[in-house]
Amino acid sequence: MAKCELCGKKPSFGHNVSFSKRRTNRVWQPNIQKTTLMAPGGKPVQVRICTQCMRTLAKTR
Repeated sequence: MAKCELCGKKPSFGHNVSFSKRRTNRVWQPNIQKTTLMAPGGKPVQVRICTQCMRTLAKTR
């Protein structure tokens, strides 16, 4: 569910590393937002996209 419909960005996995070098698992989630875009036919479509794609789309409008 946490996947951008434009760029395909999804959760990434890694480790928290403490001062003593002890590693625990963690997940980085993309910041997914629901927004409405205009489809090529002129019909509004609701999509889930990341905020990075939202910024890119704002530059091209």
